[in-house]
Amino acid sequence: MAAKTSVPDDLQRLIRYLPESDQEERDRAGEAARSFVDGLPAGALASLPPLTRSRLWLTAHRRWDEAVALVRFERDNPGAFHVRGLLSPVLEVPGVAPGVLPKEVAGLSDKEIPLVTRLTEMVWENGVLVLRGYAHVLNVPVPGRPRLPVLAWLTRKGSRKRVPLKTVHRREPLATLHSKQGLHCYDGSGFEIVVDPARLRSGAGWEPGTWSLTLAVWAFGRARRGGLAAGEVGTAGHAHARGLDDRTLWVSGFTKKRLEFRVEPLRAELRGHRREGDDLVLDLSAPVDRLVVSRTEDGTEVETEHPVDGTSARVPLDALRVSTGATRELRVRTVTGRDRSPVTVLDGSVTGAHPVGDDREISVGASAEGRLVLHDRVRQPVVEALRWEQGMLHLSGTYTGPSRDRVLVLRHGERFEEIRVPVTIGDGRFEAVIDPDHQDFFGALLPLRQGRWYLSLRAADRWDHHEDVPVKISPALIGSLPLRHAGKHRGYTVDRRFHDRVFLAPDSMLTLEEKGAYRQRLLREEYLRARREEPLREAVLYTSFTGSQFSDSPRAVYEELARRGVDVEHVWTVRDGQVALPEGVTGVDYSSREWYEALARYRYIVTNVKMPDWFLRREGQTVVQTWHGTPLKKIGADLLGTPKANRAYIANLPHMSRQWDFLVSPNTFSTPIMRNAFSCEAEILESGYPRNDVFHAPDRDVRAKRVRQALGLPEGKRVVLYAPTWRDDQRYGGKRFKLDLQIDLPALREELGEDHVLLFRKHPKVLDSIPGAGQGFVWDVTKYPDIADLYLIADVLVTDYSSAFFDFAHSGRPMLFYTYDLEHYRDTLRGFYFDLGEKAPGPLLKTSEELIAALKDLDGIVEEYRERYEEFVRDFCDPSDGRATVRVVDRMLNGRG
Repeated sequence: MAAKTSVPDDLQRLIRYLPESDQEERDRAGEAARSFVDGLPAGALASLPPLTRSRLWLTAHRRWDEAVALVRFERDNPGAFHVRGLLSPVLEVPGVAPGVLPKEVAGLSDKEIPLVTRLTEMVWENGVLVLRGYAHVLNVPVPGRPRLPVLAWLTRKGSRKRVPLKTVHRREPLATLHSKQGLHCYDGSGFEIVVDPARLRSGAGWEPGTWSLTLAVWAFGRARRGGLAAGEVGTAGHAHARGLDDRTLWVSGFTKKRLEFRVEPLRAELRGHRREGDDLVLDLSAPVDRLVVSRTEDGTEVETEHPVDGTSARVPLDALRVSTGATRELRVRTVTGRDRSPVTVLDGSVTGAHPVGDDREISVGASAEGRLVLHDRVRQPVVEALRWEQGMLHLSGTYTGPSRDRVLVLRHGERFEEIRVPVTIGDGRFEAVIDPDHQDFFGALLPLRQGRWYLSLRAADRWDHHEDVPVKISPALIGSLPLRHAGKHRGYTVDRRFHDRVFLAPDSMLTLEEKGAYRQRLLREEYLRARREEPLREAVLYTSFTGSQFSDSPRAVYEELARRGVDVEHVWTVRDGQVALPEGVTGVDYSSREWYEALARYRYIVTNVKMPDWFLRREGQTVVQTWHGTPLKKIGADLLGTPKANRAYIANLPHMSRQWDFLVSPNTFSTPIMRNAFSCEAEILESGYPRNDVFHAPDRDVRAKRVRQALGLPEGKRVVLYAPTWRDDQRYGGKRFKLDLQIDLPALREELGEDHVLLFRKHPKVLDSIPGAGQGFVWDVTKYPDIADLYLIADVLVTDYSSAFFDFAHSGRPMLFYTYDLEHYRDTLRGFYFDLGEKAPGPLLKTSEELIAALKDLDGIVEEYRERYEEFVRDFCDPSDGRATVRVVDRMLNGRG
């Protein structure tokens, strides 16, 4: 197979920033593109993605206006483009006239505009199987009712027999949402298909066979055909089995993630099971000769045979115990003459488990396709009852494992956050109640965040999740899923993944008409534009860290405005319902219709993060940019000339700063850096950060006491606050960063646990749970609303390159710098504005041992770094008089200067 063609990274970068390039850079890009294209073998250019090869061709031919238009278009519409042509589809890009690109570049093959399908629901209704989903050709919009309906038919494998299926058009906004692009609407691509098994009968009976499902959508003069792709969870993501009669089985399954149907003979069905002495007895619906149990050992199939007395098969439990570690699956087949057949399980209520040994069990269960499977596994909780009652999710089921000191853990499937819920265990049963609308985060009751929360049992004193026991759902309950509930704040769904793994999924706070790139574009281009024509309202929209907190300088500005009694509405940006607000402040969901209206119509906007690129300040609006840190790491335009420089972002900085009335600088050191790094054309107010007034507030001791009580910290212990930053090269992908945990937390607990507590605050960009949190020494305070409160109770700050240490210096308390990767971070990931080793007001530590020693000798550290600390405060904490907020609010209310 020919090697895949790829464009060199340096050439991609040259082309990516053509709009920001000067003529010399463009000439270099043109030469490099021409050399690359000329060196490709015949047909290789056409193998590249359509927009990639088009960019290359335009650059190689030095058609700069068209190349720039294409690059700008792709920035706005990643992964999407227009298609024109009745019979021969061709790429179309605004700014590139038809005919400019040759056919071998602009022409689109079938694989470049494939048929996209997805199953969203598969249910039996009145004896027929109903399929709901969508089908469309990629980058060919279907905004309303399609001109021709989706066609569907079944084809029996190994024959030419075809059975047409009835399809009904339906609107399906999920098609547009799942596309993750903002250019095209696919709402009109939804369908409902009815599959009546009776139509597949042969004469008076059923004939075994496999039927493939084909969908067809008319495009470019022909039918585009394909299978129906599986969904991810629930009915759309799992196989189904159903008895057609007492001798025939229907299986709705997936091959290569495409839906197909099988009609199979039903030889023997499981009717029950029981333990007799040291044997497992399986009761079958029909007599068989013997039973074969098989498992895979090191890639080899290992089988054992067991006798059957009529319809009762007896298997020694010792023969089924094959593992002391991970779950081991054992497959079961019957043998009658030469026929080998699986045992069918259609009644989920007959499944169960039998304890063996001290901590394991042999489970009798059903696969997604209704096959009997046995598992040798650690004893697992199996949910047998689910119900919503007064907003609470009640679940109960069987569990014969350890009953003492267990908690039910909800673990987020993407962020890996954890929430513990009490569980009652006894007499082989467990019960738990989950209140998803009111989870306690340091005294604030918030709903669970959006996503899938998977359920597990854990020993209460376990350090991490590695020995969690997953909560499964009984086969008897699968038919009741999804189980939905309209909560106080949002909807919730209980469903399954991986066949029987149960999860709880909160809905988005946004409606379907607000979710996704396409709907967001419409809100920006249509709704926001219309609202800008309406009068301004006397209101303030606050945003702290894109709506994730009620905190920071925006919080200080709000409190000062409230103290003065300024007659304005106070509205706070809230992302995913994860912010608790004080009385008198209204929340608005980030990216909602109401949020766009606030941007368009509110007199004041106070934010500590950059405004969206598309935002334009109205005449009469005042935009206060408080920002959120003193720069140690290079930012913005100061990254030019490094691989980290985003030239498109940097080129937009002047426009961005023109949308601010003024930018708040925390100190004299930061002002010139901010002016250059942000290419700032706005006024810079060197007021100090309002968030740091907390260190001078007359009620700071009262506030600190209130914070300690909210956290529930033990009295008399030294409080160590650990607040590291994120690492660019430690990520799961995209903007999902890993917790780069290099501290030996068990060692710290061993050495310091008696008289210290460690408050661990992850950077907002970092995912993962914190090992040891909740065990008395490590406290996860990431969800605590405002780090300023934590500064007030911290006896010592441990950090690395985070701007937290500039703020904490206002306290005068000791700081330690755990810089285990200093050289790599400074020289490879980020550059610094000054030598941290020379100016840091505390020691730079490389190992956990050094950190422990420093914490034990904190008085010595304070004395050793006294002069440097005082110098640091002079350099980076000016002004520091507790009046930063007053200066900011005075300037804000005075209007534009």
